[in-house]
Amino acid sequence: MRKYKFCLFLFLAVSGACMFAGYMAKQYNGRREVLYAQETELQTEFEMETAAEEHVVVNQEQVLHETVTEEYYLVAEDGFLLVFLKDKKTICLYTHVPVMDFPPGERDRLREGIWFSSMMEVFNYLESYTS
Repeated sequence: MRKYKFCLFLFLAVSGACMFAGYMAKQYNGRREVLYAQETELQTEFEMETAAEEHVVVNQEQVLHETVTEEYYLVAEDGFLLVFLKDKKTICLYTHVPVMDFPPGERDRLREGIWFSSMMEVFNYLESYTS
């Protein structure tokens, strides 16, 4: 009889451990799905910020076409590069790229500020010096 009690206790302990492990795995997967959803949302937001939107208009004769000029200003402040909008006051992007990664001549240009006509040009410029 004692042998059966020991087997029953061992069975319950192993079953409890398996159920606990399954619960923890489910919690981990839930957190991972939330993080994936947040990452996807940020990526979608980034794509929306950088991609040009196309608007379809049925009656195009009555539509006034406006060209939106985006201008960005890349400048070094406090040892890091920041991207400002055309007004030089609104920060558009914190790059976390140290100025010391650039050659001395470029550091002087960055302290004064460099104009770019699109965010893609800013990214290309940063990639050319940081890679």
